[in-house]
Amino acid sequence: MPPAPAYGQRSIAEVLSSAAASIGVDGFDNRLGLPQAKRICVVLADGLGRSLLKQKSAHTPFLRGVMQQGQGGVPVWLDSAFPSTTAASLASLGTGLAPGQHGLVGYDVLDPSQDKVVNMLGNWDTGVDPYDWQPFPTVFERAAEHVDVTTVSLPQFTDSPMTRAALRGGNFVSAITSHARTAAAAEAMAGSDAALMYFYVNDLDKAGHRYGSQSPQWEHQLEELDATVKRLDSSLPAGTTVLVTADHGMLDVPEPQRIDYSADPALVAGVRHTAGEPRMLHLYLEEDPRGADGAAARQRLLDAWRGRFGDRIWAFTREQAIDAGLFGPVRPGVERRAGDVMIAARDALAFYDTRRQRTTAMEVVGQHGSLTKAEREVPLLCFQAAGKPARRRGARG
Repeated sequence: MPPAPAYGQRSIAEVLSSAAASIGVDGFDNRLGLPQAKRICVVLADGLGRSLLKQKSAHTPFLRGVMQQGQGGVPVWLDSAFPSTTAASLASLGTGLAPGQHGLVGYDVLDPSQDKVVNMLGNWDTGVDPYDWQPFPTVFERAAEHVDVTTVSLPQFTDSPMTRAALRGGNFVSAITSHARTAAAAEAMAGSDAALMYFYVNDLDKAGHRYGSQSPQWEHQLEELDATVKRLDSSLPAGTTVLVTADHGMLDVPEPQRIDYSADPALVAGVRHTAGEPRMLHLYLEEDPRGADGAAARQRLLDAWRGRFGDRIWAFTREQAIDAGLFGPVRPGVERRAGDVMIAARDALAFYDTRRQRTTAMEVVGQHGSLTKAEREVPLLCFQAAGKPARRRGARG
């Protein structure tokens, strides 16, 4: 089995909860050892893997300087959630919980009540209530009772189902360009005696999916991210703690290794539904695997995948994933959202079911979802903004 994320110790789930604790909000633990602060801005760079940041440090003069300064005991990297995909990791960030608790256990997964695959990001199913799917209060909801809480993001996420499920609470400030978002962040933070801010950047992930993480386009967006964080450093109130982290990393998959597995009957024999990421599949069986016929079908499926791809994949059952702690503690009802069989890529592979996915999906270059270091290890950079003197509420000028 692959290693489980360090939930409760050093994972994406500890970022906002540790930030809230460092500001002094009761009910949270500062497990990341963040410095005490009055204001914290958490910058989430979608798709910024730790290995990529180290590899491409020539493109990040400001962040490179932060890394060279040292962090006073704050970890320099974290584990993403499992799977290493945006829905799972952002839900862990927003709730402070592992996926087995918040229930967003993949990019798309089975909704057992509808017996259909539902998406957890931009194509959220109308039959799924975000508040029922993820019923726990978020860090924002809890913290907003004590400090100013603000999300700075893109307009389309203002009231999206994903936001309602995992990132609800506080004020939402939207702006399209990175310059406008940094200006909005500075304005929202100014004058607050105690504030928690979440600042989302998605351009890096978009460039990686389309062009690859080794492309000039990706490097350009990394430079833009560096410039954005530098602007925050100079525009946020002086002394604001700034954290820079990510939801997952990324690696490039060559076109010949993007495989339509549905073309091989043995790889879908006995499978009722397919879901997940191209690098982390959820496969749901026709037969209940607790019965003799279902158990035999599951073993045949595992044997077929292992026989076809060998040690280029991890192939395991739902029970093995839960026992290994990949989802963290699992609340009743969530386990059935995960696949009976799961296939996680170890090598540069991506798997597609073209019976339900458009063939254009196979054009995606940068990929994530599995448990390789490139995908699961994300940075955590911590520094205090040079900034501007804080402006009291009601002050003019």
